[in-house]
Amino acid sequence: MEVCYQLPVLPLDRPVPKHVLSRRGAISFSSSSSLFGGPAPRQLSKRRGAISYDSEDQTALYIRMLGDVRVRKPKTPISMNVRRLLSFQRYLHSSRFFHGIPASNPLGYILDDDFTGQAKLMLQKVGNWNFDIFLFDRLTNGNSLVNLTFHLFNTYGLIELFQLDMVKLRRFLVMIQEDYRCQNPYHNAVHAADVTQAMYCYLQEPKLAETLTSCDLLLGLLAAATHDLDHPGVNQPFLIKTDHYLAALYKNSSVLENHHWKSAVGLLRESDLLSHLPTEDRLNMEERLGSLILATDISRQNDYLSEFRTHLDKGELCLTNGGHRHFILQMALKCADICNPCRPWKLSKQWSEKVTEEFFHQGDIERKHNLEVTPLCDRQSNSVANIQIGFMAYVVEPLFVEWSRFSDTRLSMTMMSHLSLNKQGWKEGKDKQEASSSRVSEEQRTPATKDSNSKVLPQGSKGS
Repeated sequence: MEVCYQLPVLPLDRPVPKHVLSRRGAISFSSSSSLFGGPAPRQLSKRRGAISYDSEDQTALYIRMLGDVRVRKPKTPISMNVRRLLSFQRYLHSSRFFHGIPASNPLGYILDDDFTGQAKLMLQKVGNWNFDIFLFDRLTNGNSLVNLTFHLFNTYGLIELFQLDMVKLRRFLVMIQEDYRCQNPYHNAVHAADVTQAMYCYLQEPKLAETLTSCDLLLGLLAAATHDLDHPGVNQPFLIKTDHYLAALYKNSSVLENHHWKSAVGLLRESDLLSHLPTEDRLNMEERLGSLILATDISRQNDYLSEFRTHLDKGELCLTNGGHRHFILQMALKCADICNPCRPWKLSKQWSEKVTEEFFHQGDIERKHNLEVTPLCDRQSNSVANIQIGFMAYVVEPLFVEWSRFSDTRLSMTMMSHLSLNKQGWKEGKDKQEASSSRVSEEQRTPATKDSNSKVLPQGSKGS
């Protein structure tokens, strides 16, 4: 599962080869398509992942290329992908929806056809903080992100409010799910589904539920579902020190988050999900989506936390103000992104092990290629318990303490209680492991002592 280090880096000062441009994920750094001898920008923009972004001449293109050059395991078997994509089309051809049978909620038939009974029962409790996303993913045959997000759009009535085409929405969600890398132990579609479910719990909190607009809800769910889109399974410092092209593209600033955002906008445009909206509104939504995703950059954690704390100290947050609502959405997404230590132990422990596995895999690659091993990723000097205790103490707890000040509810108290119990659980596990290691070391030394005594004593007895 080696990724990133062996990626060929496209030089920024020479043309991109035609064979790269002709495949999914080509990327250009210039507004002049003639530089590449490739198709016109208008043609390029129709390809998957192609999006325009602001530049001096307003015509530069960003087209995702990571799928072409990265070293990756085979994707989900084609047969499974076909089943996922066709399940909705089977509904369109055979359901009562096209046979003239009226229904107050035709989406209910979609859920009946696509969901097993147990998954449907779970979705009735999707706002429960104990929601087991691992079980839900198994019940939906690996389609947790698609099914959960579709259900939440339906729950909020966003499909009707924004006049979204259901086929386009379904296709968009499938593309999102498929663009998460299933070989990543942690940053995969199940993590995105878990963050989306947590985000829904926060959107239901009284202060937010009473003030958020339908556009806020739409963007909050979209940002949660796409916040780690096409994550390579390594962190930003790794991309920078290996001269990865994404680091060069985004000038070593919020590299991954910018990529997640641009990838999300690319899929939005490819699916034409929002194409019926006025251009100004659509572009504004894309910018706000980016602002939410960029807030998940862990390197800027202290900046957001300091601003949040200042707002709370001064008591100046007013959720009738659009800017303040957007800031709270940013903080909600940040909480949802790192809420695993605040889940019940059974769920939290699984996430802790998965993220540590991903860290250690990065460290293994760094060691193999004689790179400086990131301390957090060094399996020889670190453990799951050590990493989690530090993460909880220095990253999670400070954020959730402030969130509890803002939203002093039963959910906040539950999360803080779980956080305390989980931290104590990891500390106890660490103490037991250290005690066990110490005991093993002592046992290894003891036989040597006994052997030396057994030889000395008889000699002593003979000489006496």
